[in-house]
Amino acid sequence: MKSRIVLALATLAVLASPVLAGTLSFEVAKTASCGCCKAWVEHIRAAGHKVETSNMDMGSLAQHKTKLGIKPQHASCHTATVDGYVIEGHVPVADSERLLKQRPEAIGLSAPGMPAGSPGMEMGTYREAHDVVLVKLDGTSEVWSHYEEKQ
Repeated sequence: MKSRIVLALATLAVLASPVLAGTLSFEVAKTASCGCCKAWVEHIRAAGHKVETSNMDMGSLAQHKTKLGIKPQHASCHTATVDGYVIEGHVPVADSERLLKQRPEAIGLSAPGMPAGSPGMEMGTYREAHDVVLVKLDGTSEVWSHYEEKQ
């Protein structure tokens, strides 16, 4: 009987998890005129996730990033929040999904700058080598995923 209860509770926990259930809800702050931000939002939607966007002027967006704990060395053009984490810039959806499955103690992920070939920054088949970093609670970072250059 105990094993049935444990199994039932485990099943409910899995079904209640937004990552495992398949749909996440991203809130994206961006500027109105940024085309690469719009393309990144489409990358997230194409993976089956929900996205709400809000347009901000550059000054307000910079203040928003700072309030969320994103330092200048981790900044990019848009800032998303999802399930308690910050996703800064052109982070591939698979990295965000892995973050939410593993749930490390961190602010979130960042693809600093605007790496060519990252989601929303596509340039044909070209991709420059770049890292997606895990931004830790103390503001430091470590490599979460590395993407090799691709011609």
